Amino acid sequence: MKKILLICSLSYFTLFTGACTSTKVVRKLNKTVTGTLKLETFQNHFTGIMIYDPIAMDTLYRFNSDKYFTPASNTKIFTLYSSLVMLPKNLPALKYCIIKDSLFIEGTGDPSMLHPFFKDSTVIQFLKGFKNIALNQSNFTDSRYGPGWAWEDYDGYYSPERSALPIFGNVVTISHTDTLTDALNIYPNSFKDNVRLLKHPKNRDISTNIFYFDPQRKDTLEIPFKLDNEIVRVLLEEALDKKIGLTNNIPCENKMVLPGLPTDSINKRMMQESDNFLAEQLLLLASSTLSDSLNTEITIGHMLENHLQELNQPPRWVDGSGLSRYNLFTPESMVYVLNAMYKEFPKDRLFSLFAEGGVSGTITDWYPGNPDSYVYAKTGTLGNNHNISGYLITKSGKTLIFSFMNNHFTNSTSEVKEQMEYLFKWIRDNL
Repeated sequence: MKKILLICSLSYFTLFTGACTSTKVVRKLNKTVTGTLKLETFQNHFTGIMIYDPIAMDTLYRFNSDKYFTPASNTKIFTLYSSLVMLPKNLPALKYCIIKDSLFIEGTGDPSMLHPFFKDSTVIQFLKGFKNIALNQSNFTDSRYGPGWAWEDYDGYYSPERSALPIFGNVVTISHTDTLTDALNIYPNSFKDNVRLLKHPKNRDISTNIFYFDPQRKDTLEIPFKLDNEIVRVLLEEALDKKIGLTNNIPCENKMVLPGLPTDSINKRMMQESDNFLAEQLLLLASSTLSDSLNTEITIGHMLENHLQELNQPPRWVDGSGLSRYNLFTPESMVYVLNAMYKEFPKDRLFSLFAEGGVSGTITDWYPGNPDSYVYAKTGTLGNNHNISGYLITKSGKTLIFSFMNNHFTNSTSEVKEQMEYLFKWIRDNL
């Protein structure tokens, strides 16, 4: 393994400059991390680490921190920052205008309408107050799937199609009503005649909304449905019990915005459960605040030009969720954004959005407190890749920012996590 460099007061504009931690502590940290990375677990894959003290503005440790990694769901850290700086306190649930007795509407990308978890009815209750409704769906100018998404994942719960006006989370939810009969609970019920009770290699037909559910299955199954303008119209009509017209534009200069759920309710579930659909829709929502067109590239371009222009290693950033292997980010960039959020938003609010070690989300079974929680972070996992970036609270009361990225390993993810956990515990107890 090549020699690992310890850098204090790294020049990175104003971010990584400041007073150094005591030499004795730095030497102990250097020895411990270097020793960990020399273990066999880390010998045959690509690893990058950065550990930073935001109060002292001191880079305590870095190794390959300026190298690009496949971030997987660590991409959601950038999506969270976009949401926090671009979206209002409550989601823009709908754009609309009223002309005489007609209501013209278009989606903003808000994912909460009748979502299986949120079950929000804000838009539905609003629309019930109007007799004549015309829906514009031409404002969605993005692709249904992100660049580089695996085509065979079309039936996976984790990759619903992106859209301007999501409904029911863009998935069909199927489960047994009880364990003694074959009766099914199907949400939305509109697809009840499209479900086939049989074991099948895929959960849905690739080109139609025909769904397959194994009668022996005991758990709940979520299957993305195939979207088009007609499907959205029909589902909305059934939810409202009234007819909806379609239009290609809204004939108004100034559209009004209907406020929806608190934005942090979406942020929290997106980060803690690593919800890909919510992440994708948040970037579309953010674009709705800049343009009449809903497009992920609008948000990414705005963030890179206005909030992330000082990054030393500009990312290759193509989606909101990290499903795409086209994404490339460095540990330094992760730390930069985590530090920006730490400076710009209250600590209690920020930490409540991240998964908490031993308590919630994707790290419920890892990094438990002793007795207090000490890791608030976002994981990112794809085949042969596992990363984690976030905040670590030491027993001395320091809050440290870290990014630990591992790509292209062939051993088990659990083996990599065990060594990461050992290192985090040492940092907690000794810094």
